[in-house]
Amino acid sequence: MPVRPVLKMGDPILLQKAAPVTEFDSPELHALIQDMEDTMAHMNGAGIAAPQIGVSLRVVIFGVGKNPRYPDADQVPYTVLINPTLTPVGENLEDGWEGCLSVPGMRGVVPRYERLHYTGFDQYGQPIDRLVSGFHARVVQHECDHLDGVLYPMRIRDLAQFGFTDVLFPGMVVEDD
Repeated sequence: MPVRPVLKMGDPILLQKAAPVTEFDSPELHALIQDMEDTMAHMNGAGIAAPQIGVSLRVVIFGVGKNPRYPDADQVPYTVLINPTLTPVGENLEDGWEGCLSVPGMRGVVPRYERLHYTGFDQYGQPIDRLVSGFHARVVQHECDHLDGVLYPMRIRDLAQFGFTDVLFPGMVVEDD
């Protein structure tokens, strides 16, 4: 399957609320997920949402194993999450640096809920129900924001903590998420 171009901030598709998936285990859905997997792997991303490749459907994939880009991060299991519902557990927020394939070359500090309960379905229509925290919770919130037309810079509270990666982290190789 092909690596698809990733839309960049400013593209109107990234600002739309994505439509729910109504048919599971279809050739079209499997092809979309394969394209997302290939694109995410090619870009070394932690996750990707269907709107980022121009498909306005409520589909995200994410997963982080041992990755030199995230040396201190907990591993996040590879997940296909469709029609997700996110519910914060508690009110505690945690600030953390984020990047995005749709905002290349930049990073910003974003507040996210520390703990999260999420539900949804995999590509076969099987239910997913997880309680997560830390980096896993951050990745899910970031990717699912794309389904509601929200990019991480919209959540930044202090623009002094937003800028170009090579300026913020001179000498470090930090890629986009």
